[in-house]
Amino acid sequence: MAKKKIKKNKSPSIENLKLFIPKGISLDNLKVNPVSVIENTKNKIGNFYENLKKEREKEKKRLIKKRALDEKKEIQREKRQAQKDKLDKIREEKKQIQAAQKLIIDNEKQVRKNEEKRKKVEAKRLKIEQQKIKDEESKKIREDARRLKEEELRLKILERQRIREEKIRIKEESIQAKELEKQKIREEKERERQEKNRLKDIERQKRLDEEQKIREASRKLKYEEEKLRETENRLRQLEIDRQQELERQLLKEQAEQRAKEEELRLKEEKIKAAEQERILNEKEQRERAEQLRKDEEKQRLIEEERQIALKQKAEEEDRIREENKRIKEWEDKFDQEQKIREDALIKKFYSDQSIDENVNNEDEEKKNE
Repeated sequence: MAKKKIKKNKSPSIENLKLFIPKGISLDNLKVNPVSVIENTKNKIGNFYENLKKEREKEKKRLIKKRALDEKKEIQREKRQAQKDKLDKIREEKKQIQAAQKLIIDNEKQVRKNEEKRKKVEAKRLKIEQQKIKDEESKKIREDARRLKEEELRLKILERQRIREEKIRIKEESIQAKELEKQKIREEKERERQEKNRLKDIERQKRLDEEQKIREASRKLKYEEEKLRETENRLRQLEIDRQQELERQLLKEQAEQRAKEEELRLKEEKIKAAEQERILNEKEQRERAEQLRKDEEKQRLIEEERQIALKQKAEEEDRIREENKRIKEWEDKFDQEQKIREDALIKKFYSDQSIDENVNNEDEEKKNE
């Protein structure tokens, strides 16, 4: 019995080949070597597994290559996006810088405009002060001219009065001379009527009269000369006083003008110093504000870049983790499906083999009977 069982165990491989052969075909008619068929089948199954492994390796390599390509594309896209964001930031910064520069230029223009306006106002004020000084000088000049005119008028009046008096005197003298001439005529007539003795008296009287006239004329001339001298001295003194007063006034005006000019100069220097100090303070404040803004902007950019880098790193890690998870799930699913297919194939193979063994056993039992 043991020998029979051993024989039965050796033959199943040949018998099992019948399962793979259609019922209408006989092995004896085909003259097929069962051993070669088994070997071919084993080779085919081995080749199937080898091809399957190669396909899996190729699929893994393709997936790895695809993943690397996707990662590369994603990195390039991120680089392009980062470059675009950087360019947008640079353009935005340029716009902000241009706006700040425009604001600075407008402020400088406004400062220059205010300075020019301030200079114009100061020049106008100085012009008004100068005009006021000129008006006062003109007023003084007019007053001096008026006084001189009044003095000249007074002198002219005095001169006209003197001329009138002289004319009156001359006229009186002429009248007196005429009267004297008449008197002379009368006296001549009287002397002619009277005796020649009276001619001497008349001559004497005439001489006395002439001397008196001469003395009177001399006294009048001296008095007139004295009065003219006094008038001349008075006019000279008035002129001297006027010149001295004018000099004092000019000195006083020059001193006042110098004082005003010094005061205006000091005031202008003070205003310029205050304006310069204000401009410097404003410039320092703008520079400090600009530096603070740049530092804050730099810190903000660094923080944003750090946050973006952390976010990108986290997203990359999540993406890689998700991709690895999907690949792992696909590999597990593929391995499970492949294992199911392999198990089904092996199960089918061994089930067919067991059926063949049972058939062979039944045939052997029938033969033994």
